[in-house]
Amino acid sequence: MQQPVPPSAASGLSSAAARQRLQTLGPNELPVSRPRSNARLLRDVVAEPMFLLLVACGAIYLLLGDPDEALMLLGFVAIVVAMTFFQQRRTERSLHALRDLSSPRALVLRDGQQRRIAGRELVPGDVVLLAEGDRVPADIDLLASSNLMVDESMLTGESVPVSKQAGGTPEQSRLYSGTLITQGTASGLVVATGPASALGRIGASLATLGGELTPIQLETRGVVKTVASGGALLAVTLALVYGYLNGAWLQGVLAGLTLAMAILPEELPVILTLFLGLGAWRLGRAQILARSIPAIELLGATTVLCVDKTGTLTANRMEVLGLWTGQAEFDGRQPAGELPEALHGLLEYAVLASHRQAFDPMEQAITAAGTRWLANTEHLHRDWQLIDDYPLSRQLLAMSRVWQSPDHSAYLVAAKGAPEAIIDLCHLDAAHSAAISAQVGIMAERGLRVIAVASATFAAPPLPDNQHVFEFAFLGLVALQDPIRPEVPPAVAQCHAAGMQVVMITGDHPATATAIATQAGIHGGVLSGSELASLDDTALSLRLQDCRVFCRIAPEQKLRLVQAFRQRGEIVAMTGDGVNDAPALKAAHIGVAMGARGTDVAREAAALVLLKDDFSSLLQAVQHGRRLFANLRKAIVFIVAVHVPIVGLSFLPVLFGWPLLLMPVHILFLQLVIDPACALVFEAEAIEAGAMQNPPRNPQQHLFDRSLLRRGLLQGGVLLLVLLLCHAVLRAGGVPEYSARSTTFLTLVLANLGLIASNLSWRQPVWQRSHQANRPFYWIGAATLSLLAVVMSVPAVRSLFAFALPAPSLLLASVLLALLCVGWFELLKRR
Repeated sequence: MQQPVPPSAASGLSSAAARQRLQTLGPNELPVSRPRSNARLLRDVVAEPMFLLLVACGAIYLLLGDPDEALMLLGFVAIVVAMTFFQQRRTERSLHALRDLSSPRALVLRDGQQRRIAGRELVPGDVVLLAEGDRVPADIDLLASSNLMVDESMLTGESVPVSKQAGGTPEQSRLYSGTLITQGTASGLVVATGPASALGRIGASLATLGGELTPIQLETRGVVKTVASGGALLAVTLALVYGYLNGAWLQGVLAGLTLAMAILPEELPVILTLFLGLGAWRLGRAQILARSIPAIELLGATTVLCVDKTGTLTANRMEVLGLWTGQAEFDGRQPAGELPEALHGLLEYAVLASHRQAFDPMEQAITAAGTRWLANTEHLHRDWQLIDDYPLSRQLLAMSRVWQSPDHSAYLVAAKGAPEAIIDLCHLDAAHSAAISAQVGIMAERGLRVIAVASATFAAPPLPDNQHVFEFAFLGLVALQDPIRPEVPPAVAQCHAAGMQVVMITGDHPATATAIATQAGIHGGVLSGSELASLDDTALSLRLQDCRVFCRIAPEQKLRLVQAFRQRGEIVAMTGDGVNDAPALKAAHIGVAMGARGTDVAREAAALVLLKDDFSSLLQAVQHGRRLFANLRKAIVFIVAVHVPIVGLSFLPVLFGWPLLLMPVHILFLQLVIDPACALVFEAEAIEAGAMQNPPRNPQQHLFDRSLLRRGLLQGGVLLLVLLLCHAVLRAGGVPEYSARSTTFLTLVLANLGLIASNLSWRQPVWQRSHQANRPFYWIGAATLSLLAVVMSVPAVRSLFAFALPAPSLLLASVLLALLCVGWFELLKRR
């Protein structure tokens, strides 16, 4: 057991002490399944069908008595293996970085201040602050607690939450890593982390990311199997035909293997893995954690964004702006001055109704206002003892705290909550209730959040089970403001331009919700929770056509709203941060949890976690989703287009009675262009201009749909036709075999580079993109041309490729034919 040095509970550890302990004791994490080792990764790469085919071709060259060709082929195999290994390793590292990001977070005291840190950075001796919905990040001994209930089912199997309290028995005062706070608040001292915790000792491990197959991966797997099966049949047929016609069976087998290499779309699984892995990694760099890889696919199809108000649209930085009692009123926006005596009691009991160590921004604002305006008065009661509290519930949107002062025998009760709930607790008459409601409306229309405060006394224990038993007296209203984030209105406007509806769901008063929605640019009908409860599913579906603001919504009603939107055929992204939001987050196509203020339960239920709690991050995630899917389609078109001439040049010359045009070494050279182009160039391409002005894509759209295949086949088919005509003309003109082959191959390589450049954008012509940087394309283009120059200029290498150096006129013809093909590719963009 790790033994911490007890720190001051008031200030926690110092940053320096925490760093030292982290270095000494290691991170607070459990053993996770390790990423594949380099040796295993290399073994998996070498076992790919493409490399097995290449090795077989090398063996046939040896049998044919051509060791130079075999050695060169194997040398190229080593290069392609190295490139594939690098790409796979990059994906592994991306997913490993995501596993680090997905560790639970913890609110701690460091250097006397509250800080939110990654759970892996916790060390013995840290003081941790916990609230409802938090996952306990380490083994902790309680220092203080209030109405604390903990779900320990993952350790004990007992489904009923257990009560925990500071100062109780060792079992009652100890919280265990991985358990869940279901009620109450607490602070505690970390006593064991990582493998030394209770969870670590029983050998539990974290779930890893990236293991599931996504829908497009399943679709691609089917395409690869179909194409590979057809390719194998064609390859066998070609080998038999060539061997029969020419009597050279080994050459026939070589021709068949070459055709199999040409047909096999081995790039598809590689680029899918890389696109999705790097897509999740790029989201992580943008402070958006993708906990579910399939969610990345759906981001671009999102049609409805259901967002909460606090912290997403607003800054989650509350400030008390007004106090009202009916007899007196105070505007906190006026120049600093003394709070009228008539309002001291209202603010005093608002502070008493809040937690002393506040987690909630509203309570923090009330406490700060009390410290500011009640300083040097008798209304701040740091010596009062908390006896009990009544937390907020779904049935009553109000909470009460019971206190005992040193000079009072009776208990003093402070309550705060929604004005209608406090009015209900105070049993006010209709006239008084109407006056309060009118004032609430005035404040709410200014976009202020309004809560009511009441007080009561209770003679002696035992305390009642229900807050309604207390005889509350209404004290007044407290108005708070949480300003709109400056980036929200333009982000909402971008969502509307992109064809997405933005819906605000909040527990606030209708007037407050409407005011905030208007400031954010969200316009539409308003539906309250009480109205929602009265609607059946059919009526609700009709109301969803024009409603964009939902107020006074209970957590369970969020789930119903998400389900109703889904039944209308919408693709729903839903934000949430509380324990009760978890069902709605699970039900949404894309659940989005708030990383900074959200509970661990919400994070675990969500597909995405916004590490920055603001709406612009959600819009950024949608942009990433649209970019990823669009670039993936461009890469698939390129793969289809580039394989058409390779396949055609592998078997058509045999049918025409020509010598073989493409040999395994040529296919391998082309792979040096194709694989990195698909995996790196297209993945790195920025989002198309105007992509966020288009409506969301149809979620039922297949990756390999008819339009994609048609575009790829038209590009590749015309390129094949140009190459065949070029070779036929060269043969008819008496150009020697090696020179004709080299000219045709040169044209193919240059056209492939043009094919990449043209497909990077389906909107802009190539010549208008010169100012836009896609560095991987420039690097790959330069490397390809350099390799081509080496092949053509070095006699030993040239002979291994069965090439001859073309005449200058033939070199010029290759360039012109490649440009002609690029013109055709560009013409297709206008269709």
